[in-house]
Amino acid sequence: MNLEERAAFNRQFSRFLWSSILIALSGCLGNVVDAIIVGHLIGEDGVSAINLSKPVVQFMFTLSMLLSTGAGMLVGMELGRKDTERATYIYSLSMGACLIVGLVLTACGALFPDAFTHLLCNNEQLFQPTRDYLIIMLLGAPAYMMMWGLSTMVGVDGSPRLVSVAILIDNAVNLSLDIVFIKWLGWGIQGSSTATVVGHLVGIALMLWHFRYKDNHLHLRFKTAAARFSEAFSQILSQGAPLAIASICLTLLMFSSNSIVLSSLGRTGIFAFSVCMNLLQIYNLFLAGVCRTIQSLGAIEVGRQDNEAFRLVLIKSFRFITIAMALTCLYVWIDPQGLVKFFGASTPDMINVGSEAVRAFALSFIPFCYIYTLMVVYKLYSHHKMALFLSFALSLTVIPVLWVIARFAPNLIWYSYLIAYGIETVLIILFHRIGHLKFVLPEKS
Repeated sequence: MNLEERAAFNRQFSRFLWSSILIALSGCLGNVVDAIIVGHLIGEDGVSAINLSKPVVQFMFTLSMLLSTGAGMLVGMELGRKDTERATYIYSLSMGACLIVGLVLTACGALFPDAFTHLLCNNEQLFQPTRDYLIIMLLGAPAYMMMWGLSTMVGVDGSPRLVSVAILIDNAVNLSLDIVFIKWLGWGIQGSSTATVVGHLVGIALMLWHFRYKDNHLHLRFKTAAARFSEAFSQILSQGAPLAIASICLTLLMFSSNSIVLSSLGRTGIFAFSVCMNLLQIYNLFLAGVCRTIQSLGAIEVGRQDNEAFRLVLIKSFRFITIAMALTCLYVWIDPQGLVKFFGASTPDMINVGSEAVRAFALSFIPFCYIYTLMVVYKLYSHHKMALFLSFALSLTVIPVLWVIARFAPNLIWYSYLIAYGIETVLIILFHRIGHLKFVLPEKS
């Protein structure tokens, strides 16, 4: 790769990376800003209620990831191979499935709101705000599913700038309506989730503009043979499975962690844990941006069999996420109390417990981000078993460690995640060597 090609590659990488980071703002700002505004306008229990609702929201994210992220990787590979017809069909299947699943979740939210809430929260004081927040998110599930799916496909199809603009406007609408719905209209915590859904609908409308251009590669096309449908849909699910399994395990981890912390440390503990989960959203902002860049730009280079360009994608991605995580961790360690107060903590007990928790979690999330990114890398190198192992281990290792520490050493409970990710790191190194794995691009089939 000569200097001119390297400069062009760097521009393309920056365009994909920052577009992906702005896409990640859709989830990050929506959750974090909701929590901050709710903390100041409603109180600490409102922040806790949002966190208690997150397993269901994460489950929706899991389904969208299964149906759109894997499909986006396949579309990128097919576009790299110049097979526009197959790329179009995979896109059509993915979007159709996202819409149908979203409508099913809407029906579940309308029919069974109390059942979902009882599953997540057994605290009488926190039950009603949890229910109020959750039901709107379920009713708006189609918007959530389509927002993630369209942002993935439009970006891969060559319009990451349009996606960036749509995401920025989505979040501007969300932030503005948070104030309007909660403070001015008095909708309480339901105003927070309503603002998020409305913001996504605006973002979807803007991204649909991409399909007015005649030179885009993707358009809806469902007519095909049944055998081809089965093959294509199986590939979508297979490609997205490791990331989706990791997300399912994360859903289980959120549910288990909420239950263990609430039982062990009560309202003070669950508020501190809620702040930590919002801190994770900041890490996820960089993590999602890097992973989407590897999945989109990296998948195109895999399709072209350009090993040098793919390695450059990985090197630049890991360098960026390392710097971003280090700066985030440094800020948290310098001013943990300021971060906790930012989410509405008002009593000394809440501030002190929260400060201790966020410092521990600021360190814990660093290995989490590396392991998650490595899972995407293993998948693109066709080390499917290793990617699948990481999908399960990423979250499920934490649950037994958290339970044991909560039972026998509760003063160390905030370091449970760090200990678990340390164990996972050792296992990754061990299994990589035992399997004699190498990072070499697979041959074209």
